[in-house]
Amino acid sequence: MKRILKEPLLHFLLLGAGLFLAYSLLPKDRRSAESGNIVITQGQIENLALGFTKTWSRPPSSEELEGLVNDRVREEVYFREAIAMGLDKDDTVIRRRLRQKMEFMSEDIATLAEPTDADLNAYFQAHADSFRVPPQFTFRQVYLNPEKHGTNLAHDAAQLLAQLNQSGSDADLATLGDAFLLDQPFTAMPASEVAKLFGEKFAAQLAELPPGPWQGPVRSGYGAHLVLVSERTEARLPTLAEVREPLRQAWSEARRLELNESFYQKLLEHYTVTVESPSAEKNKKLAKSK
Repeated sequence: MKRILKEPLLHFLLLGAGLFLAYSLLPKDRRSAESGNIVITQGQIENLALGFTKTWSRPPSSEELEGLVNDRVREEVYFREAIAMGLDKDDTVIRRRLRQKMEFMSEDIATLAEPTDADLNAYFQAHADSFRVPPQFTFRQVYLNPEKHGTNLAHDAAQLLAQLNQSGSDADLATLGDAFLLDQPFTAMPASEVAKLFGEKFAAQLAELPPGPWQGPVRSGYGAHLVLVSERTEARLPTLAEVREPLRQAWSEARRLELNESFYQKLLEHYTVTVESPSAEKNKKLAKSK
């Protein structure tokens, strides 16, 4: 059944049937400009009442409902007269709205099909880089403010580095180095986030540091840092189960775009499109002036 629902031919048949059904359900007065009858059906009245209830969290009174119906009649009168006067022609807002409605129809068809595991796996393999888990780092740092240390920065960093490696994990980082804006430790932080906080150069240098001892100084946009990397996870491709939901959403969006384009191309087959070039138009004007 799922296979059948995914067939493009079925989608086009359903779209065609939907268009035909929508047209056939229109009131005759809507299809004929000569008709002067306006019928407000019970179903339309119920929809008006439902819309009022959703907005105001209570049903409309009889007077309010009568007002809604009168406004619906006014809208219909203005709509028909505007169409009769051709006010819908060359109106950008109306054209865009009608285009949206046509696209919504094809999108509704796209939601009928749910991807199989084979569909998801094929999409996953074709777009693996979009789902790849980036490198992650768990690290601590001690900051050295270049303005505070001046020309002694390298010397002070070397002394502090020796002290940190001697103290090991017992070092009280709150009493070492200079005040820093960012909290720590930084746990399982993706490389992209490291780059956002510290800069691309810092992230690149961090990727080269092996886990274990204190190392540095490592430069960032803030200044100099002594860094201890306690854990580093290399970039990897997740399993299908790990990314099933975002993968399904991505597949559905790609399918929606594909069906919209296919639907448009089918409609386009009924038209001959001519795009006049500016040069050709200019040549015509020159010919007339001679």
